[in-house]
Amino acid sequence: MFSKVSGPVRLADQVAATLSEEIESGRLAEGDRLPTEVELVRQLGVSRTVVREALSRLRNAGLIEPRQGIGVFVLPRRTRPLDLEAADTKAKVLQIVEVRRAMEGEAAHLAAARATPLDLARMRQALEAIDSAVGAGGDGVDEDLAFHRSIAESTGNTVMVSTLRYLGDVSRSGIRVTRANEARRNDFIEAVRAEHHAILAAIEARDAEAARMAARLHMNHAAARLQNADDRFWTDAEDIEVDLDAAP
Repeated sequence: MFSKVSGPVRLADQVAATLSEEIESGRLAEGDRLPTEVELVRQLGVSRTVVREALSRLRNAGLIEPRQGIGVFVLPRRTRPLDLEAADTKAKVLQIVEVRRAMEGEAAHLAAARATPLDLARMRQALEAIDSAVGAGGDGVDEDLAFHRSIAESTGNTVMVSTLRYLGDVSRSGIRVTRANEARRNDFIEAVRAEHHAILAAIEARDAEAARMAARLHMNHAAARLQNADDRFWTDAEDIEVDLDAAP
């Protein structure tokens, strides 16, 4: 059913785009069951990790739904918040960062007023998880996204949480690229860490305006790091296995 994927664009992006096209074209119709994970791996010539990440993107976009013990099925068509191919170039990722700058700032502003002691504890645990992941040789991408998600969740605004989760999911390639770029310089790594802690400190101090400014500043710096990333990181993103960070 599918041809093997290859090329400079991150494989998970290609697989997500391939499956999305099958759904949008109607070749995979509402209610159809997707091939099994094992079959997708065989047909597309990619790893299980790539297939799982691509399916996660389609699920977050509302295109598919996994059903326990049965399989993964195509959902009815509905309005999508973003094109699934929105993060396959530096320019498109930067556009996502611009949107996130406004939303992350507002989320931090609301969190400063609404976060409970339990919410604050979860944010701090999320920051510690980033350090642990990077210290263990991981990229910290999921942990980074979890930190920002914990801020959004503390607002109690489910629309904000869903939108930021989706934006983070489609910009994973950009996050990995910028983390790879930053891993070459300790000052970049420490800068990102300091920016995260500044956001949390402002939220804990219940200083809503400072929290908003800290979150927006973090996104501004993330965009700058992304803009300055070596172009080779975009073509080699699938093979990067070093400590990463940036446009969270």
